[in-house]
Amino acid sequence: MELHEAVNTLSALAQDARLGIFRLLVEAGPAGLPVGRIGKVVKIPPATLSFHLAQLKHAGLVHAERRGRQLINVADFARMNALVTYLTENCCGGDPAACCPPPKRRKKSR
Repeated sequence: MELHEAVNTLSALAQDARLGIFRLLVEAGPAGLPVGRIGKVVKIPPATLSFHLAQLKHAGLVHAERRGRQLINVADFARMNALVTYLTENCCGGDPAACCPPPKRRKKSR
């Protein structure tokens, strides 16, 4: 990924509704979600949802697949991973293992 691609991708995610939609689609996995289901979950009017999905598609973060009569929106995991790779490729002087956060401690049950 090049700098201008990273900027465009981050720009698309720099809005609360679009970030929420993208995270929802990431959670849904490769099965994706139909537009109607996305709208119900994020509670955005259809016209506004269409605008946000178009922005995510333009950034390459989401693509639509026709499955029968439904249009299913799916997160582009390759694009997401390319962005994460771009952001972390020089992490900690080339030692990405040094950048990992420590594992979360589990609370002891009483």
